[in-house]
Amino acid sequence: MLTRRTAATIAMAFSLMTLPAHAAAAGNPTKGGGRIDCEHYFCQVEASSPGQADNVTSSRGGDSSGKDASPTHCTYKRVDPQPPAESLDWEGHKPGDGAVYEQTCQYLDSTLTVDRMVWLANPPQAAVDPAVLARRAIDKMRLAGPDIASPRAAGRYIVGVPMWMWVDQSPTTYGPNSATATAGGVTVTATAKVSKIVWKMGDGSIVTCHGPGNPYSAAYGRNESPTCGHTYAASSASQPSGAYTVTATSTWTVDWQVAGGGGESGRLVESRQSQMQVAIGELQVVR
Repeated sequence: MLTRRTAATIAMAFSLMTLPAHAAAAGNPTKGGGRIDCEHYFCQVEASSPGQADNVTSSRGGDSSGKDASPTHCTYKRVDPQPPAESLDWEGHKPGDGAVYEQTCQYLDSTLTVDRMVWLANPPQAAVDPAVLARRAIDKMRLAGPDIASPRAAGRYIVGVPMWMWVDQSPTTYGPNSATATAGGVTVTATAKVSKIVWKMGDGSIVTCHGPGNPYSAAYGRNESPTCGHTYAASSASQPSGAYTVTATSTWTVDWQVAGGGGESGRLVESRQSQMQVAIGELQVVR
């Protein structure tokens, strides 16, 4: 019974009978590299990896004219399933160490088409950047801007009275929040949490709070917030909408680490934003 290699060899031998003597230079392909001896031509493969149609520049072996032959065209198709381990198509290599491809070369200056089995090294994989995986993990977290609990759009606030600001906490709006991402055998775990919230109060004031803030209760009276607050000095009546636009921007600190002891680690910073309209009125004294 003829193997695929034997059949290709017989077909090659038959085709050699129709070629000029100088075109009969034969050899094995250079594995995993640029030059491949396509039996009758030494071909320079320009494509980066097998499995695609490769443009090949070729010259005839032993051609005394010194002229380049017409361009040819080679394609590679990965054999599926791969030959058994004992097959000669592996050319001394083990299964998994590269792969066996079906190579087809078409020579444009003749009617010759060469089909044969070749072993080629696996194309090198691009190195995986852990920081890129960390960003993929961040995308999975769906981090959002602060969930503002106070001030409230429907709240009633007065000039000169301390305002307490605070946010509700959840994994997506305050943290901590964790996710993993994997590629090329590398797994990165990232953990994100809010490190600060910067409040732009709409009246030109900026307040930086290193925490979620303290919720207010009537027992505190007119005391200022111990962690995050602001006192408006003028009403919002002069604003186009009759209210101040409050913008709260959270800074997320994301620590990531490659899985496994002693793995690479790093830190990324993300920001998210929320807005609120707040009406500030003046206390009216009834006489």
